[in-house]
Amino acid sequence: MKWSLECGMSQFSNLQKPDIHAHEILDMMESSGKTYSNESLSKEIAETFGEESTFNTCSAQGMDCKVIVDHLWEKGKFSGTTEAFVYSPGSRCDH
Repeated sequence: MKWSLECGMSQFSNLQKPDIHAHEILDMMESSGKTYSNESLSKEIAETFGEESTFNTCSAQGMDCKVIVDHLWEKGKFSGTTEAFVYSPGSRCDH
């Protein structure tokens, strides 16, 4: 019996990108002890989790690196300005 395996990219088109919960970003920020800007955080998220990853929270899904940063600002997770901020651990939800 002879097996034939055709392996084209189309066979993998249904693979999902990694979908990461925002808590992992907040954990990364807390453990680093760094002060971030919107740009530096977006860059570090892409480097840490991959540029193709998407991010989710309790209230939103499918966000890219830049959108998740904006979303976390809207949820009050950071203290400082968009040019120099840190994660505020007291703002974390308990789930």
